[in-house]
Amino acid sequence: MTEPAPAPESAPAAPPSRARKTLLKRLADVVCLPASRVNAFERAMTADLLVEMLREAEAGERAKVAGRLAPLTEVPNSLTRLLLRDEPDIARILIDDCGSLTDADLVACAREASTEHRRMIAARRGISEVVSEVLVEPLEPEVLEALLKNTQARLSQPAMEALVGASRHAADLIPHLLRRPELRPSGAYVMFWWCDADGRRTILSRFAVSREVLQEAVDDVFALGAEENWSDPLARKALQFIERRQRNRAAIEKSPYDSLEAAVAAAEEGITREIAQEIGYLSGLKPATCAKLLADRGGEPLAVLCKATGLPKSALKSLWRSMKRPETEADGSVTPALERVLITYEMIATDRAQTVLRYWNWALSSALTPALVKAIREGDEDAVDEYSVPQRAAMLALAEDFGR
Repeated sequence: MTEPAPAPESAPAAPPSRARKTLLKRLADVVCLPASRVNAFERAMTADLLVEMLREAEAGERAKVAGRLAPLTEVPNSLTRLLLRDEPDIARILIDDCGSLTDADLVACAREASTEHRRMIAARRGISEVVSEVLVEPLEPEVLEALLKNTQARLSQPAMEALVGASRHAADLIPHLLRRPELRPSGAYVMFWWCDADGRRTILSRFAVSREVLQEAVDDVFALGAEENWSDPLARKALQFIERRQRNRAAIEKSPYDSLEAAVAAAEEGITREIAQEIGYLSGLKPATCAKLLADRGGEPLAVLCKATGLPKSALKSLWRSMKRPETEADGSVTPALERVLITYEMIATDRAQTVLRYWNWALSSALTPALVKAIREGDEDAVDEYSVPQRAAMLALAEDFGR
């Protein structure tokens, strides 16, 4: 049996002709002419013809045209759409150097092109909040990092909330987030729960603000609320956040312990659910907040709790001991973890610690409506705008606690 004849090798593609090269250059020249030389319809017609040629032109030819168009104050939309979706090396010419690209151009490219295109847009100078939100949507780590590193990018609060949420599973984003001027206490206090020790220290230093201005502004409102027997729940909740007193004095009457100090001392031999609930109750905390603080692996929330409630450093050590955490190394020195928590206690002022504690209490407890719990469980990202700032904070902080 004779062997079949080998298939003829396909002939190599013919190099572009001089006519094609010259024609591409001349068409690009016409598109680049000033308005005094060519009207809008002539420019659009020329651009359409150029697009048809560029679809089958070589990469080098497309790059040359992109380079000619980049300095223009107005690039025909048909050319913009084609070249922005071209391979990254060609699209980069416009993304990096074309100042006339609109938000619509960049949004369309971000939605329809590749991850590398989105990363390049994220690094572009002066991108707007609208573009940033679209770039954040796919939650691609390299894009998010490029966006956060771009000091000239403007980030909206919805974008920041998405970035804070993404940082739970992308720790590399946290240092960049902490440097962004758009980060607000609502995001920082939530991100605290999954930050490392350095990140937590930064958050407590930068965002643990005083409530003195608020307290002065509403000082007389407390008397009004008392006169009305605290009948307005909205006013009561806001004033509870602002007031100077942290401990729940009314709780002492119903507690089996004479004071918060006594409850902490009782916990030293081993904390139980009942004792933990009493500590939270006497501290003015809701059960979910207290549970979150006591279960935290790092321990810094214990320092915030003790400082906010006026407990001494010895009480902080008692709480540490109650959860069977090691206090000393083999050589008798304090363990690094406990030393870090003690330093946190020393560095934060009482009023600022109360701000942090009350925000956690506000966000992690009072915001937990049935609809919010459902959203946390189902990951209902699309419904996030229906919720308030503390509710959205709770969605981020408690998502994993609800088995999301």
